[in-house]
Amino acid sequence: PADQTQLIPITHSVLLHVFFFIFLFALFGCLKDDLKNKLFGQHVASEIIFKAVTGFMSNKNPKKPLALSLHGPTGTGKSFVSQLIADNIYKKGRDSQFVHLFSATHHFPHQDQTATYKVRSLQDWIKGNVRNCERSMFIFDEMDKMPPGVIDVTEPFLDFYPRLDGVSFQKSIFIFLSNAGADNITQTALDFWKKGRDRKEIKLKDLETSLSASVFSHNQHGFFQSSLIDCDMLDAFIPFLPLEYRHVVQCVMAEMKARGLQPDKDEADKLARDLVYFPKPENVFAKSGCKTVANRINFYSRVLASL
Repeated sequence: PADQTQLIPITHSVLLHVFFFIFLFALFGCLKDDLKNKLFGQHVASEIIFKAVTGFMSNKNPKKPLALSLHGPTGTGKSFVSQLIADNIYKKGRDSQFVHLFSATHHFPHQDQTATYKVRSLQDWIKGNVRNCERSMFIFDEMDKMPPGVIDVTEPFLDFYPRLDGVSFQKSIFIFLSNAGADNITQTALDFWKKGRDRKEIKLKDLETSLSASVFSHNQHGFFQSSLIDCDMLDAFIPFLPLEYRHVVQCVMAEMKARGLQPDKDEADKLARDLVYFPKPENVFAKSGCKTVANRINFYSRVLASL
């Protein structure tokens, strides 16, 4: 009987390890497939996000939370990627009670209430949710519209502290989304295009330093002179490149497939041609990226006929 009693925790431990590795195997495969088949024109972001998320989730005892800052023009996939990450980690995906979305224009609309936001609307809320689930995810959208100083309240949560007020934040994920730095990213992509170089030659090192510097020095941005940047609390600044015509076509085809429609290349080309492109006179990049694709599909006759 004594031996049998000793076997119970050992068996339980083995089962936990088995389930953990099954989860990791599924996460690695599904996230990789999603980034490959649903996110277009973002080779830099895809590689970094896959390595960062899978590496973090495979570590049973991370020393600090995962903190990623996603930057780029409108419609390039920043919000979409945050949803993909949630969908691959949580059973209910983005609808999980452990995934928390903050919108700067909704949750932090008034510049003169920074102190209130810091304490009541953010710090206590984060602490309470992590106390309920250490694997919580927090997504901060529209960082370029957030009042400067508000986000700094998260600094102690992103540091290497094992616990704060009895709460461990080390297994949580923080994702920051912003259009700030889009001009720098677009100019780099345009320079490569003008030189006839493949955009896949663009590396993180071509953008990360200038990106973090421009965000830190922008006095209307939520990261303006932020301690999160000054104290290296963010694990990566991830650039999202502006999308070209061919990427928009891929977005349209993927959306058709997601709706259960037969992908129609001619209709996808037609929709992509109808978008506005910039800068003039080159007209290389879609001004709104793929942001309007889902609704615009409804405008095209052959798509409507298949519904």
